[in-house]
Amino acid sequence: MLLINDTTLRDGEQAPYVAFNTQEKLDIAQKLYAAGADELEVGIPAMGQKEQDDLKEILGLNLPIRIMSWNRATLNDLEASLKCGLKAVDLSIPVSDILIDVKFKGDKERLLRQLESVVLEAKKEGLFVCIGGEDSSRADISFLKELMSLGKSLGADRFRYCDTVGILTPHKTYENIKQLSSSNLLDIEMHTHNDFGMATANAIAGFEAGAYSCNTTVIGLGERAGNASFEQVLMSLARLFNKDVLINSESLKALVRTVSSASNRRVDTNLPIIGEYIFSHESGIHVNGMMKSKSSYEPFTPKEVGLERCFPIGKHSGTSTLLYHLRTVGIEPKKEVLEIILPLVREIVTNRKRVLDAQELKELYLCSSVI
Repeated sequence: MLLINDTTLRDGEQAPYVAFNTQEKLDIAQKLYAAGADELEVGIPAMGQKEQDDLKEILGLNLPIRIMSWNRATLNDLEASLKCGLKAVDLSIPVSDILIDVKFKGDKERLLRQLESVVLEAKKEGLFVCIGGEDSSRADISFLKELMSLGKSLGADRFRYCDTVGILTPHKTYENIKQLSSSNLLDIEMHTHNDFGMATANAIAGFEAGAYSCNTTVIGLGERAGNASFEQVLMSLARLFNKDVLINSESLKALVRTVSSASNRRVDTNLPIIGEYIFSHESGIHVNGMMKSKSSYEPFTPKEVGLERCFPIGKHSGTSTLLYHLRTVGIEPKKEVLEIILPLVREIVTNRKRVLDAQELKELYLCSSVI
């Protein structure tokens, strides 16, 4: 079973200029569950008392899914998570030579000893443990296998493969994850960033190569260019991987509205899955096809994601669009008149940079009919 571990309340909130208050966090957590998230990563207890209080309130919702915190792989961070009553932790450790040099002065043995002590303590407390491999995509694969082997021997449950600076391509992701998953050491979780616009594609490639779960954020919120999108991954799993998940369009819409408002980030009209205009068909060829079959130019229906289909009267419209709209206002148009007004429609739209509405089209048709 493929899982979504959503980190909107942790990595999503780490987006620049974003800060959620307590009520927003509670609202987002509940709506994530309602929309289909399997697990939630909800914050960083080591940030201090206020963050810990928020985490306790989220736990107090008693959502029937795993709730996880993010921690550096240190005993102090782990203790902060334990104080909150968390039962699942991500323990992050640098794994690339670049970051091991920065954070451990290149001493891999010290890194492994520190990780061992923290994982052992976490397992002694009965926690679910994910080892977060910071900067995995720039790490040596053999070192990742060594670290995962150690984690398995200590009783860790999962390894998070982090494309921390978003440098992977889907093909490279598949190659790397296939090597790691074939070793049968730990379940792998994808954590992808969108610096080159490939976060969701890389997360999906990870699933195809044997990853078990992936981190997402609503509307792709996150550091720099953001993370893999919750709504894109959710729909991909449901429609492309046949995951047994019932997508509730109203819950998804409510979630997106809440996160967009709380983060003060707009939802672009052409954003995949949830953009307002993604079911708008203007091209004459496409509209003609849609009139004959609603699956002609749509991979899923607007109803599934709470949107509506429309046929704007624009520069690229054909007679099928004009026919459709005129019939909605009670006119059965003549073909010869449609051919007369079509170039007029295109000229009007081009000049004013705005589509016509049905009433304007009706008036244009009636005037042209008189002529």
